[in-house]
Amino acid sequence: MRFRPLLFLLLSAAAPVLRAQDFVFTPQWTAQAQFAGYYVAQKMGFYEEEGIHVRIEHPSATRSALDRMRENQSDATTLQLAQALEILDHGIPLVNILQTSMNNGMVIVSRRGRDPLTLRGARVGTWASGFGQIAIAMSRRENLGYEWIPIGNNVNLFIAGAIDATLAMSYNEYYQILQAGIDVPPEAVYRFSDHGYNVQEDGVYMTRAAYLKDPDRAERFARASRRGWEWAREHPEETLDIVMEMVRESHVGTNRVIQRLMLDEVLRLQCDRESGEPEFRLRPDMLSLACALMLENGMISREITYDELTGR
Repeated sequence: MRFRPLLFLLLSAAAPVLRAQDFVFTPQWTAQAQFAGYYVAQKMGFYEEEGIHVRIEHPSATRSALDRMRENQSDATTLQLAQALEILDHGIPLVNILQTSMNNGMVIVSRRGRDPLTLRGARVGTWASGFGQIAIAMSRRENLGYEWIPIGNNVNLFIAGAIDATLAMSYNEYYQILQAGIDVPPEAVYRFSDHGYNVQEDGVYMTRAAYLKDPDRAERFARASRRGWEWAREHPEETLDIVMEMVRESHVGTNRVIQRLMLDEVLRLQCDRESGEPEFRLRPDMLSLACALMLENGMISREITYDELTGR
């Protein structure tokens, strides 16, 4: 299965040109604690201290983060590693300038209180916009025969019982399910990171052309962003204040409880399992795992190297 509409968003050339002193960053989704470190870096002046003026502009329902990059309205966006590999394999060179996720946060939640791996042929929700590459690879390797049902940005189909199970992020939809009062026993949750599919997720990416125009500028953005995440870890309540300010400005329907749960889980996923610390690095072994899974399932046509992905 390929998400071709997503993969080809960057193919056309740009028209408007960003002002040199600006750096426009577009997270891949609407305002939420998943992007807290960037909000902190902007609010606390870390970007300005690096000599760059950063504007954070979220995508809309009609214009995705990749749309904005294609049209040269954004310098950088966040992507999951597997998603970035697909895009790069289709001839759109990308450079990872900062890796925040050290662990995979994806889960399958069963509606029937059973281990999702026992539900062969089940109707399973997956995001219509992509992000499910590793789940699809796993289901094929395990011969599960899932019927993938596209879903939007909520868990309504799952709550209504219209599907047997759903993909969810441990920091987002999983908590939405629990907040809806659905009883989810531990055996009904399959965590990819615990079963040999621990592929890193969120990182910050630029097109290679944009990166090569000014690698130092990209490094300054990455350095300030990392500092924002480190500050968020040390000041979670103040960080939530900043997140909720962004949420209100963006008119996103959520609450502080959900955002606190999200922030805690995102920060947990940033800690490497071996060192126990946030390392902000792309791990070559996880890149190799992602490539192997995706090659095995025809999602990419060649292995993508660490040097290629990091712009070396």
